[in-house]
Amino acid sequence: MKKRESGFTLIELLIVIAIIGILAAIAIPNLLNAVQRGKQKRTMSDMRTMATAIEAYAVDNNVYPLAGCPGGTWASSNTPVVLGSTSSFSLLSPTYLAQPPTLDGWQHLMYYTVDTAAGQHYALMSAGRDGAPSGLVCGTTTNFNDDIYYSDGTFIQWPEGTQN
Repeated sequence: MKKRESGFTLIELLIVIAIIGILAAIAIPNLLNAVQRGKQKRTMSDMRTMATAIEAYAVDNNVYPLAGCPGGTWASSNTPVVLGSTSSFSLLSPTYLAQPPTLDGWQHLMYYTVDTAAGQHYALMSAGRDGAPSGLVCGTTTNFNDDIYYSDGTFIQWPEGTQN
């Protein structure tokens, strides 16, 4: 009597490969979406941290920091400035924040502006995944490319729900 050889048939192997392919097709987009949401949440956390330091500075000095350098020479009134030079927010460091974050989750520079006329309002902004400022629409956003705005202690434009 001949002994039957053990092993998998070609059909069985193809079925297993097809199942793995289907599972990968479902899992990979969800994984990529989770990575982008993580970058959004990191950016929002960094903005809250910066805002806390800015507010603490304002409590001690009765004015929001006008610039990244001690001379206050970053930008004219109501013009956003890029947080990215090596001296960014040196007024906050190290007293209020050891290392001020200047990059968002996508490694793009964040923006900061303060109402220099009255000195009573400030705003932080991330340009989102694409790195190009697209403007303020207020409220929730559903696109990873949309900007994230934090102003005067609250988010005025933020991601929520399913993103694309």
